[in-house]
Amino acid sequence: MGVEVDALEAGLDPKRLQYLTTHLHNFVDNDLMSCTHVQIARAGKIAFEDIYGWQDVERQIPIAPDSIFRIYSMTKPITSIALMQLFEQGHFLLREPISRWLPEFADQQVYVSGDIDNLETRPATRRISVHDLLTHMCGLSYDFHYGTPLSRIYRKRGFNWGPRRSWDLATTCEVLAELPLLFDPGTEWNYSMATDVAGRLVEVISGQPLNEYLAKNIFEPLGMVDTGFWVTEEKAHRLTSNYLAKPGSKKIQLLDDAGDSPYLAPPKALLGGAGLVSTVADYHRFTQMLQAGGTLDGQRIIGRSTLAFMTLNHLPDNQDLATCGQPGTFTEVNYRGMGFGLGMSVVIDPARTQTPCSLGEIAWGGAASTTFWVDTVEDVSLIFMTQLMPSDTHPIRTQLKALLYQALL
Repeated sequence: MGVEVDALEAGLDPKRLQYLTTHLHNFVDNDLMSCTHVQIARAGKIAFEDIYGWQDVERQIPIAPDSIFRIYSMTKPITSIALMQLFEQGHFLLREPISRWLPEFADQQVYVSGDIDNLETRPATRRISVHDLLTHMCGLSYDFHYGTPLSRIYRKRGFNWGPRRSWDLATTCEVLAELPLLFDPGTEWNYSMATDVAGRLVEVISGQPLNEYLAKNIFEPLGMVDTGFWVTEEKAHRLTSNYLAKPGSKKIQLLDDAGDSPYLAPPKALLGGAGLVSTVADYHRFTQMLQAGGTLDGQRIIGRSTLAFMTLNHLPDNQDLATCGQPGTFTEVNYRGMGFGLGMSVVIDPARTQTPCSLGEIAWGGAASTTFWVDTVEDVSLIFMTQLMPSDTHPIRTQLKALLYQALL
């Protein structure tokens, strides 16, 4: 799509934006990232874009405007919008237990002690609700949350940065339901596979595979032509390679070769929490829909009031993640001052975040260091794409906040 309005006209200082490009280019020039693609929009128009580095370092293929990225957990807001579309149609109440549609979750146990061979558990005080899934307050976890007692249990049961490739989404949910919860539903926040289960709910309630539902109800109406759970053959030359930071030096090393990637074929499990690939141009369409209150170019994706409800802080007693959450389990981002809505974070105390931002800003990121945020106060949004794991290798998301806001006029 490219820049649509002059940066100065959009209220951005072009000279100060050079701080942003210089900082990002240094990561690539020092072999700390393979590429950086950043886009800033204001008042619905793209006012700044910078694309630098390599789509594939080994083959020396430059990054391009239409390069395709693994967005991992930036899938979660999309799946959450999908489930809330079904809420708007009267299919469920948020307080209803998910076992109404997924009976395997009818008898949940909570972890007390032990390992997979000698587990001690107790019955959960209540069943997981739809609201618990959307807020990550259901007690599920991830296998890579090494600070929690469930991580080893998840890995021993077959999860390794996601489910086994032989499992479909239904099987994945059945296995998850067999494992203990970290806490009673509704009592704490823990980032987890909850949105993958939410994706299964979309399938069961709608009667459609998740990829088909998302295509019909979100991607096609928004014109997100390159977003999906795999890259088709005719687009394979646009897929980025994914990289891992070497311990110690943090120099990049190849993790997932774009020429031989699992993303080149349909996956067994359509993971609504982490499975999508996309482009900056496509995700811009999604963020601008959020910025505009649920609609874009005449296409209403979600109701204005529904989206406003989703972007409230849904943590109990208006707590932030530092108070309500399991600390230090998945990202470098500061939990303080940040609440959580239905599918994405929301700023509830800008000063407490210790990062320039606005009250009510919504955001989320992905495991390969990608991120986005939407700020309706300043009428500005940012999308950042790269392919570097893990996402806490560099404090890039926090740095991007300072680098954007210092350039606002």
